[in-house]
Amino acid sequence: MDDCIFCKIVKGSIPCSKVYEDENVIAFDDIHPMAPVHVVIIPKEHIATILDVSEERMAVMGAMVSAAREVASQKGIDKSGFRVVINCNKVRRTGYLPSPHACFRGEDASRWPWLRLSPALTKSKGWIS
Repeated sequence: MDDCIFCKIVKGSIPCSKVYEDENVIAFDDIHPMAPVHVVIIPKEHIATILDVSEERMAVMGAMVSAAREVASQKGIDKSGFRVVINCNKVRRTGYLPSPHACFRGEDASRWPWLRLSPALTKSKGWIS
C-alpha cells in the first residue's frame, strides 16, 4: 500500500535501524523509544489491521512472536523480562497506526507507567540511573 508507513519501511524507502529480519517480518528500533529497549516488529506483507488476519495468514503472527524471542535474546533482556503489545486501529495515546505491529519493550514492568508518564525522563533518555 502506497501510503502505509510500514510498507515504506519494508520497501526501504524509509530507513530504519533493523535489529532482526526474516522472510516474514522486520524488527527495528523505535525512533521515539518509550523504554530503554523499544523495538517495532512489522509483517512484510501489508495487513490493514489485526482483524484482517485470516486463518491463511495466521503464520505471520507466529513469525512476529518468533521475532520477539530473537530480539529479546539479541538485546539481552530475555531473562529480565519484556512486554509485547499489538495495537489495532485508533488507540487513545498513539492515534492510528497501520498494519498489525508489535511494540516490544524491555523494562522493569513495575516502573513502566512511571517511565511512560515522565516527560523529563523520556526526553533526556536518562531512564533511571
